[in-house]
This record gives sequence, C-alpha cells and structure tokens, in this order.
Amino acid sequence: MNRREFIWTLPGLGASVWLTGCSTDPVTGKKALVMMGKEQEIAIDKQHSPHQFSEDYGIAQDAGLNRYVADVGKRLGNVSHRPDMPYSFQTVNANYVNAYAFPGGTIAATRGIMLELESEDSLAALMGHEVGHVNARHFAERQAKSSLLDIVVATASIASTDSNPQYGALAQLIGSVGGGVLLSHYSRENEREADALGMEYMTRAGLNPTGMTDLMQMLNSQSKAKPSALELMFSTHPMSSERVANTNQALEKTYADAAKRPLQRERYMDNTSRLRALKAAIGEQQKGEAMLNQKKFDAAEDHLRKALAMAPEDYPGLVLMGKTQMAMNRPQEAQPYLLKAQTIYPTEAQASQLAGVTHLQLKQPDKALAAFQTYDRLLPGNPNTIFLKGYSLEQMQNKQAAAQEYFNYLKMTRQGNQANHAVSRLQGWGMVK
Repeated sequence: MNRREFIWTLPGLGASVWLTGCSTDPVTGKKALVMMGKEQEIAIDKQHSPHQFSEDYGIAQDAGLNRYVADVGKRLGNVSHRPDMPYSFQTVNANYVNAYAFPGGTIAATRGIMLELESEDSLAALMGHEVGHVNARHFAERQAKSSLLDIVVATASIASTDSNPQYGALAQLIGSVGGGVLLSHYSRENEREADALGMEYMTRAGLNPTGMTDLMQMLNSQSKAKPSALELMFSTHPMSSERVANTNQALEKTYADAAKRPLQRERYMDNTSRLRALKAAIGEQQKGEAMLNQKKFDAAEDHLRKALAMAPEDYPGLVLMGKTQMAMNRPQEAQPYLLKAQTIYPTEAQASQLAGVTHLQLKQPDKALAAFQTYDRLLPGNPNTIFLKGYSLEQMQNKQAAAQEYFNYLKMTRQGNQANHAVSRLQGWGMVK
C-alpha cells in the first residue's frame, strides 16, 4: 500500500479529497485551484489537530488563559473573510516559540510564545496571522500543487521510521524527534498574505496593528537569544526582512489612524499572570529540551531537575524528565515521573504512551498493553499505538489478538521496520502468505 492508496482508506476522506477543481478564493474573489472543499478541511483538522496538541503536551490547564485567548481569537474570526469556519483558539503546553493553524480553523499558540508577548495587540497579531492562513486557504492551495496530501499520512509515516520495533514509539517521542510533523510549512508568499490579513482583521476588531510589528521584532530578537526555541517557528513560518518592511509600510500608509489606538498591555499581563509565574521553570525546560535534542542527557536532566524544583506539578516538566530517563536507559526511574504526569493531567495521552514503552523496556507486556489501551481511549488513531498493542500482545503469547492489531496497523502503513516486523509475524503464524 503506497501513500496515495492509504489516503483512500481513511474514513470520511477518500476520492472527494482528490477531486481537483476551481473554487473562489474567499479573500481575493478570484478562482483558485484547490484539492478539497470546506468539509475536507474540517475533517483533516479534526483528525490531526488532537495529535499535534498531544505532541505539545496538551492544551494548557489554565482555563482563564484559554478563555482569554479564545476571546481574542474569536473577535478576529468574526471579522474575517470566513466567519462561518468552526474556529477554536487555545494555548498548548509546548515550550518552543510558535503558533499554528489547521485548515478547519483550529488555532493554537504555545506557552513558549505567550511568555514572549507583551500586549493583547501582539496576541491579536499572532492569532490574526493564523486566521489569515485559514482564510486564504493556504493549506488547500499548497496541496493543489503537491502530489500527496502529506498531512494526512504524516502520522503513519512517523510510525515507519524506527529500526527497533520494540521501541517504535521512541522515534518521535524522545527528544521531540518528529515534533511539528503535522504542521503546515508555508511559503514566503503565504506569509506575506497572512501578515496582511492579520493586520486587516485586528484593525477591524478594534486593536492596534502596531502589535504586528511588535510581534516581528520580538521574533527576530528571540531568534538570537533562543535559537533552538524558534527553530520550528521559522521552519513553518519563514521570516524575511521583506515581511518586516511590508508590515512597517502598511502601518504608515494604511493603518496610521488605527496605530494611534492604545496598546492593551495591562489586560494581557493580567490574563497571563499564572503562566508568567512559571517563566523561570519553563526557561529551564527549554534548556533541557535543547540538551535532550543534542543527546546531552546529563545536562538535560540537570536543567529539568531545576525546572521541577520550581514547578513540581508541571505536566510538560514531568513528561520531559520521563523522556530523559528513558533516553538514558532508565525506564524504572522514568515511571514515577510519568505516573505523576498522568495523575496531574489524566485526559492528556502522551504520558500513557511513554509509560507503556517503559513497561516494554522492563519486560512487562501486560502493563504495557494496559498503558497503550489507555492512550488509545484518550487519543485514537495513532499507528504507533496500534503496533505497540500488537507487540505487547505478542510478548504475552496472545497471537490471535496480536495478529488483529498488526492487521490494523498494516491498513495504515506498510513501510518501515515496524511494518516488516508485523508482516513477518503474520507470515510466521500462517495468517498471510
């Protein structure tokens, strides 16, 4: 089964995704070549945004912060070219500096970038830029120029990369390998259009468009101070001097009157006060993640211990420490951190999957299976989890149940060492030729 064939097996998608045709661009009013309609954009969004959120340690548990971000975002969505989209806006627990949008209107800002903003107007610029991507249908237009619907198969593709089937989940879970794989990567032309739309929407909503220039200045400054934290931001949202110049020109010529509006700094600070109380701990986590990605595990552990000393019940900090212990081949030491993380945030799935891998490392397949089943209830549709359930059942000598999981896995991907392992077992058991 190749990638194109795989797409046809997905429920709710199939042939309609691949019917190429012209539709009217909601922003320009011109005809545009796209490969999907609104319903497909929303379906892809619903299928994949929860997995990206879990990669980012879940939606922030600060309800007040999320209400605030949603309020600012909805003000922008309501005055956009596509006010009928089912927008949702939230903060996710990732420490890197970024924001992103899925094609159906699901938009998130990481807590890493929220800590760097200083006004509601800059937050509106950030959200407005992402709303701009949704309104200009950049995802759909880019797919019209591509031979593959990459976002649809990204989850399955991750599952095909690891050489050791027993520890397949580690490929994308330890050290954030594969992080952001579900996110769209935009062109500079896309970014220019999203900047312009963001300024238009935030001005319509009564905010100060100076927030857009403040946002760009902050990103350029942080790229020098914390380059690793902005690596994904500039990969998915390329920055250029031209973008900054265009924004400054629009501020002077088009939005000069709106630029006189007061910047809403105090309201932003009030609504982010609980998050900002974690700033020192998050800073240590950012350093720890950078070391983890460089495989400097002792240094990563040191930074994460400092972070947990400051914020002992912070879910991302606990999961990151669990990952670090696993990377150091200490599955037993990882388990208390992951168990505490599950207790603190029982509806977030990542800690459960990692816990399952530690049980496999400790040759506890029954406990591993229970952990993977918990993950699958919380966040169904991850091919790795299906494979790992099969592997756990295989270790328990339950060939019939293992075979069913391997069959389910092979419906999603037949590439990579995990797929080869599944096929070889099915052949060895006489279930396939």
